[in-house]
Amino acid sequence: MSVRSPRFRVLFSALLICALSPSARPAALPGPAWTQFRGPAQGHADDAKLPLTWSETEHVKWKTPLPGEGWSSPVVAGGQIWMTTALDGGKSLHALCCNLQTGQLVLDVEVFKNETPPPKHDRNSYASPTPIIDCDRLYVHFGPMGTACLSTRDGRKIWENRDLKIDTQNGPGGSPALYKDKLLIDCDGMDFQYGVALDKFTGKIVWKTDRSAIPKLSQRPADRRKAYGTPVILNIAGHPQALSTGAERLYSTDPETGKELWSVDYPGFSNVPLAVSDGKLVFVCTGFGRPEIWGIRLAGAPGEATASRVAWKQPAGAPDQSTPVVVGDRIYMVTAGGILSCLDSSTGKIVWKERIGGDFASSPLAADGRIYLFSAIGGKTTVIEPGDQLKVLATNVLDDGCMASPAIVGNTMIVRTKKNLYRIEN
Repeated sequence: MSVRSPRFRVLFSALLICALSPSARPAALPGPAWTQFRGPAQGHADDAKLPLTWSETEHVKWKTPLPGEGWSSPVVAGGQIWMTTALDGGKSLHALCCNLQTGQLVLDVEVFKNETPPPKHDRNSYASPTPIIDCDRLYVHFGPMGTACLSTRDGRKIWENRDLKIDTQNGPGGSPALYKDKLLIDCDGMDFQYGVALDKFTGKIVWKTDRSAIPKLSQRPADRRKAYGTPVILNIAGHPQALSTGAERLYSTDPETGKELWSVDYPGFSNVPLAVSDGKLVFVCTGFGRPEIWGIRLAGAPGEATASRVAWKQPAGAPDQSTPVVVGDRIYMVTAGGILSCLDSSTGKIVWKERIGGDFASSPLAADGRIYLFSAIGGKTTVIEPGDQLKVLATNVLDDGCMASPAIVGNTMIVRTKKNLYRIEN
C-alpha cells in the first residue's frame, strides 16, 4: 500500500482522530494543520501546491528572525506556528509562537530554567525535539531537562514533568508522540533505557517499561547504549503499535499499556531517523557506527522476531540523522554527507545513488509531485522529481541552512533555518 494512496492517508487521519478520546476531545482548531514532527503522513503533503523555486526575494511572504538556538521543527494549527528554542547556553528554555499570516512573534514563553545545562554535541541544540499541538494545548519536550504542557491561547504552563532523567551525552534528540490521552517518550540514555507514557492531562507517568535489550546493552560501552528515538504509531493487524528505535533494537509496544509486543535486533546506536512504513514493511535506519537501512515485516512472530520479520538489509547509503521518505514503491534517503539514494522498497536494492552535496540533518518532504531536501549548510534546498533516475528540478538558496524539517499547511511551506522562520508560497 503506497503512502501516496488515499487508503494510507485515511489510515493516518484515523489514527490522528483517535488520539483524543471522544469524552475529552475539545473543538478542533480551524484551518490546515501540521501538528507533529513530519506531519500527519510521514513527511507527505501530496495535495499541496508549492513553488518550485524561491530565494530571499522570491516567493517569500514573510521572514521572521528567531531568538536563541533551536533545531525543533515548526508545528502549525489554528493560525499559529510553534517551536522551541534555547537561550543563555541552554539555561533558559523557551516556546515560541508566530502568527501564520503575518510571521509576527506573538508569544515567547520561558518554560524551564537550568542552572547547569547538561553537555551536548556541538551539532545539537538544547531545543531539538519537536513539540506537538493538540487543539488548545502544546506539548514541549527538552529531553531530560523537562517536558511540559502549555496553553496555546496564552502560553500558560498547565503542567510539567522533570522526572525523566537520563544521560543523553549529546543533548536532547527524539520527539514525543501522542496516542489518545498519552504522551509517549523514548528515554534511551547511556545510563538508563526505557519507554514511558505520560498522562497528557496531568503529566504524570501512566506506564514505564524498561528496554528488553538492557542485558545486552550492559555489555556495551556506555556511549553505545543511547538512542534519540521518536515513537511512531502504526496500525498493525488492526491494532495500534508504537515502534521505537533504541540502541541495537527496534521495539514494538502496546501504546496503551507499555507491554513490549515484539522486537528486532540490528547493529547500531544513537538512532535518530524515525521508522517509516509503506503499510507492508517498516523501514528502519540502524543508527551510528555503520548505518544500514532494514526492511522489516509488519506481520510476523511476537517476542524476539529478528529472523522472522527482517525482509531485507541494505548496508549502503543509509542516513544516521535524516528520516527517509517513501514515495510509491521507492524509498528516498540522504546522508549527512549529501549522498542521495533511491531504493526499491520491496527488496532494498539501490535503484540509483548520487552525490547532491550539502549536509543533511533535516528530513525530506514529499509534496506536489516532488521531493524537497533541505541542507544544513549554505541555505540550499534541492528539489527532485521522484523516479528511477535522479532528476534535479531546482536548487534554491536562503541565507542559512536548516537543521529543522519544514512544515506544510495548505499551499504554504514553513521553513525554519538556523536563525529565521520563513513562509514560502506561490
